[in-house]
Amino acid sequence: MNFLRGVMGGPSAGPQPSGADTIQKLCDRVASSTLLDDRRDAVRALKSLSKKYRLEVGIQAMEHLIHVLQTDRSDSEIIGYALDTLYNVISNDLEEEEQDDSEEENSAKQVDDLGSQFTEIFIKQQENVTLLLTLVEEFDFHVRWPGVKLLTSLLKQQGPQVQQIILVSPMGVSRLMDLLADSREVIRNDGVLLLQQLTKSNAAIQKIVAFENAFERLLDIITEEGNSDGGIVVEDCLLLLQNLLKNNNSNQNFFKEGSYIQRMKPWFEVGDDNCGWSAQKVTNLHLMLQLVRVLVSPTNPPGATSSCQKAMFHCGLLQQLCTILMATGVPADILTETINTVSEVIRGCQTNQDYFASVNAPSNPPRPAIVVLLMSMVNERQPFVLRCAVLYCFQCFLYKNQKGQGEIVSTLLPSTIDATGNSVSAGQLLCGGLFSTDSLSNWCAAVALAHALQENATLKEQLLRVQLATSIGNPPVSLLQQCTNILSQGSKVQTRVGLLMLLCTWLSNCSIAVTHFLHNPANVPFLTGQIAENLGEEEQLVQGLCALLLGISIYYNDNSLENYRKEKLKQLIEKRIGRENFIEKLGFISKHELYSRAAQKPQPSFSSPDHMMFDHEFTKLVKELEGVISKAIYKSSEEDKKEEEVKKTLEQHDNIVTHYKKVIREQDQELEELKQRISTLTSQNEQLQATVTQQVSQIQQHKDQYNLLKVQLGKDSQHHNSHGDTLQMNGIQTEEVSKLKEELEEWKNKHELLQGQLKEKDSVIEKLNSSQLEMGATEQSLQTSRFGGLEHSSELQKELEMLRSQIQLQSAEISKLQMENQKLQVMNTAADPMLGDSGATGATSSELEARLEQEIKELKSQVKALSEEKESLKQQLDSSTSTVAILQDKNSRLEREVAESKKEQDDLLVLLADQDQKIAAQKMKLKDFGVAVEDEDDTESGDQGDEDEDGDEEEQDENA
Repeated sequence: MNFLRGVMGGPSAGPQPSGADTIQKLCDRVASSTLLDDRRDAVRALKSLSKKYRLEVGIQAMEHLIHVLQTDRSDSEIIGYALDTLYNVISNDLEEEEQDDSEEENSAKQVDDLGSQFTEIFIKQQENVTLLLTLVEEFDFHVRWPGVKLLTSLLKQQGPQVQQIILVSPMGVSRLMDLLADSREVIRNDGVLLLQQLTKSNAAIQKIVAFENAFERLLDIITEEGNSDGGIVVEDCLLLLQNLLKNNNSNQNFFKEGSYIQRMKPWFEVGDDNCGWSAQKVTNLHLMLQLVRVLVSPTNPPGATSSCQKAMFHCGLLQQLCTILMATGVPADILTETINTVSEVIRGCQTNQDYFASVNAPSNPPRPAIVVLLMSMVNERQPFVLRCAVLYCFQCFLYKNQKGQGEIVSTLLPSTIDATGNSVSAGQLLCGGLFSTDSLSNWCAAVALAHALQENATLKEQLLRVQLATSIGNPPVSLLQQCTNILSQGSKVQTRVGLLMLLCTWLSNCSIAVTHFLHNPANVPFLTGQIAENLGEEEQLVQGLCALLLGISIYYNDNSLENYRKEKLKQLIEKRIGRENFIEKLGFISKHELYSRAAQKPQPSFSSPDHMMFDHEFTKLVKELEGVISKAIYKSSEEDKKEEEVKKTLEQHDNIVTHYKKVIREQDQELEELKQRISTLTSQNEQLQATVTQQVSQIQQHKDQYNLLKVQLGKDSQHHNSHGDTLQMNGIQTEEVSKLKEELEEWKNKHELLQGQLKEKDSVIEKLNSSQLEMGATEQSLQTSRFGGLEHSSELQKELEMLRSQIQLQSAEISKLQMENQKLQVMNTAADPMLGDSGATGATSSELEARLEQEIKELKSQVKALSEEKESLKQQLDSSTSTVAILQDKNSRLEREVAESKKEQDDLLVLLADQDQKIAAQKMKLKDFGVAVEDEDDTESGDQGDEDEDGDEEEQDENA
């Protein structure tokens, strides 16, 4: 506290202020009171005195207030009073109240230092900042809001120190990020201000804040507040976004990858009526445009800038900016910033540059936006900042854009000038500005035309063809000659500097342009005269540029003019100027203050039109040529000859390299074409292979179906008496055919055996009595039906033979189809190496395609025929199946009739047996009575034996 007494102006002698004793008593109450109410009242009183007696309260009460924050955490009211008191003491934003004039004069010098000194005391103990972060987490409004304000004030006073303490505090930044999600707008808005101070010039904190979802929350707040129509909260959010993104490549990439660029498009949606913009809306839109420029700034890494430019084009942001650019009623400062923003969005991006070239102004007739902007640039009545912005836009449009450069230069060539004069071209506007009476227009037009020639030797040669009609009756002169004529007329310094920059850019790295320049005999004497004179400080810049132009004429001289060879020009410099003097005058350029300013950044930014002297791209050219020209001036003729030989050798080498590059390029194109053909043929081959595979699978399905049908036919044929010894079906094995034959033979044997048995039974029945004659008639009808079944079986056999012959023909066709399929697969296999060979001719590939197509057509037709034959075969099979079913029914009826006949025969046998027994009994009785019996026993016994044999045979038949 001793150093604070020094701030008050020396020792504290004399009477103390009236509030000092009160403050001391209040501090004693805060320190010694045991009741919370007493301490709370004392802190409340200190708060009321802290604005008027800031120094005294800060010196005496700060320690007690910090102790209250540590010990009385449970009471939110006393914590809020303590935080408000500390804020009043530390903050410099509060106005002094109820002070006399003398006191105000004495304390005015101390106000700025007091806040910084009290902040230093507070943060000396890092635990105090950590305690404050903990209090900010409290949801109570009376604690959180004063804590946010106090922390913001600490960051304003001692930003880097407080940032470091928060950075090392566990979850310090994350705690503060929760403020953005607070539902109370006062705390949320002050939280935005706090994060603004926290993120200033600290990349580590910026990254943490960004990855804590700050972009999402801030963009949501801007949308909720109405985008550009919102209030000061939108402005604060935009300032925070600028802090997070400016010069922070990591956050810029995160912003782009998170698709947040797309959310910026609604910011720039303006209506047709653009009158009466509020000051806040102008400020908001200005900050929004600056935020876009932060993402595409030329100082960013080229890759990051390019990706952001592409994203802005694809999401429609560039189109929206061009709409503002061509709209009416837009404020001048917004229009200027929009032009600068569009400039950096299209700079070096071919897609965006092409789109900008296609933009037309809503005029009648429509004019390209470039032409409308150039009209503003060469109009001396337009604001200076607007003209600078248009020049920057034109430079960015031509940056690394050879197509755009060619379009601008083509408007100057005789073959493309509009003879009717109905429309004004960009080239005509540039020429008009180049030769107008306004020096600023001269300079802007010269710089713009120089950018159209930047690093483009072809356009430098084409521009030599431009002819200008200076006055009626006089012959036209070239553009190069007219520039040198104006230069020699002694115009303003700004005009001459612009023309000299144009000529230096035009002649550099273009020997033909140097020859045209030297062909005018007045040019070299004018340059040497300007360099040799001892002029004022303003003319030194012109002398330096004349020396640079003369040095370019020497360095890029191809010695095609005898009077202006390199050696003669060096001798002329030695005699009239002196080498040392020439080098000194050449050094005037890079030593000039305006040169250093222009070399810093591409955008032309000048405080006044008089300071508009150098262009950024021209400073690069000076830096490149200053050293080589100085060396070229001191080189001897022998060294020049050696250098020329080296140059020729290098040129030859370059020509050879160029030739081989061309050959390689052509070969690459041919290789790409062959690769495309190979890929096409490969895809066709894959399609053909897929078709073949599909057809093979279909053929296999047909085979399976045929095999199934054949197996079904084989099973059905087991129930019939037909045989097919002479036929062989495709897909049925030899064992199955032999088995079928054996089954047919077995059925035949059974049938013959049955016929023999029936014959025997018929013979037995014939021996019976006449009462059994009906049985014989039944047997005859049975035989008749059996013979009819046999005849039907022979018809069925004929139908089966016809069906098998058809199957045999079908199998022959299938085998033929398989052979053709194998042939097609062999052709496909042979086509692969043909496709891989880069030297294969187009005729071979077309022939292969034709053959493959023909084979596919044949295969499809055969498959179709096969399907039709399959259907007919299926119909025949159905008919044969129905025939077999009919035969089976007849066979079953026949078997039932045979069984009935067997049963009747058994009944007859039983009858006969009973009769035999009765006859034997009668004979026994006759023998007992002594009646002589005829000798028929043997006969009867023989008959009985025959009957027994018949009975045995019947039992065997039944067993069989």
